[in-house]
Amino acid sequence: MASFSEQERAFFTAPNIVHLATVGADGGPNVSAVWADLDGDDVLINTAEGRAKADDVKRDPKVAVSVVNPENPYEQVYIRGEVVEVTTDGAWDHINAMAKKYLGQDEYPFAAPGEVRLLVRIRPTQIKSLIS
Repeated sequence: MASFSEQERAFFTAPNIVHLATVGADGGPNVSAVWADLDGDDVLINTAEGRAKADDVKRDPKVAVSVVNPENPYEQVYIRGEVVEVTTDGAWDHINAMAKKYLGQDEYPFAAPGEVRLLVRIRPTQIKSLIS
């Protein structure tokens, strides 16, 4: 398992949009813009049941994640990792916390009726950064 430096950690704790790359059913890459945060050195993202990224990580846990500094897009952190858990436990609390972080709202405003939220835990195997 790889560990984040304090500078790298700051990229994930700030409300920066993160890009998640997964392996699709056809073997090709899929990339999604997502909200993220950290739990220790694990990256947490949230998605809904039935979305491509949810299906992808259940089938193939290998992922890549990147985040850039919006004020200087040449500064970036990128990881390779593996999804070690996909759970519904705590997923609604997490997406509400992400809505607070990214939108300043107490509850996630985009939920569809009957939506099942998933909390995805990514364990980094490699972390690289370009930070000045």
